[in-house]
Amino acid sequence: MRSMFLALPIALAASTLAAGPVSLAAGWNHQRLSLFSSNDYDFGATLGIASDAAVSLAWKPLGRSNWDKRGASWSWSVDQSVPATNLARKGGDDRNISIYFVFLPQADAQRLEGAGLLRLQRNANVRILQYAWGGNHGRGEILPSPYAPGQGVTVALRQAGTGAHSETVDLARDFSAAFGGQPGALVGVAVSADSDDTGTAIRASVSDLVLR
Repeated sequence: MRSMFLALPIALAASTLAAGPVSLAAGWNHQRLSLFSSNDYDFGATLGIASDAAVSLAWKPLGRSNWDKRGASWSWSVDQSVPATNLARKGGDDRNISIYFVFLPQADAQRLEGAGLLRLQRNANVRILQYAWGGNHGRGEILPSPYAPGQGVTVALRQAGTGAHSETVDLARDFSAAFGGQPGALVGVAVSADSDDTGTAIRASVSDLVLR
């Protein structure tokens, strides 16, 4: 993998607490991580992923209405899987799917609103929760990113293999466990697949991504 590639006050208005679906059809940018290969993404009602000995990332910035979201749910499926790898090993951490949640302190989020992913990653205050289907780790294990120590973590959800599952995660709880304190503004989400280190292939999809 070549990227890092993570209780609300009662006084908040009910509209702030409402769940919001994230469109998988519009607003995504394909971020290449290699000059020689990249994944294929099919954006629509479902986000389809094809990865053949490749790695890349699809990134979607989030507007201010999503900055205070502290939970997420989605469904994902894998029809063709990479083998189990060590997700904490730099250069040997292939995984079927990763879903990233990118946070910045409120002041940084306002200053960098609309910035691209690469610029956000250069900010020392960025924090990234990456939920992964891959590896052979126990569910919920938090692994420091070998690419961005102190800024990114991988939260293992599913071991390498095929199937279809639905997930619900508590971003605030996992952020506190990984970094301490409370998350700032949720400024973006990303989806990636990584098969380049093992030279294998992935066929997968993500659907019903909702922020809460």
